[in-house]
Amino acid sequence: MMIADLIPKEEITNYKIINAPQDHSTELRDKLEGALRLGNTFKSKANIVFNTTSGPKRVETTIWNVTPDYLELKGGVLISTHSLLEIDY
Repeated sequence: MMIADLIPKEEITNYKIINAPQDHSTELRDKLEGALRLGNTFKSKANIVFNTTSGPKRVETTIWNVTPDYLELKGGVLISTHSLLEIDY
């Protein structure tokens, strides 16, 4: 797993999310769908690493919804799929 600062999901909005140096959204699509199923079925959490102006950040949370451009977390928090660096569950 990539080294990234672990932050609470409630603090995501305190960071400016930017696109990853390389767009991994297509290759991570299957992992996102898997994390979504695990969250909806078993309430399992995923580790999501995304890019910010302060460097990579990681949250451990349940994914509520996935679209081509965003993943949605509890409370309507959105993370751009183009900012994703890694997904693990």
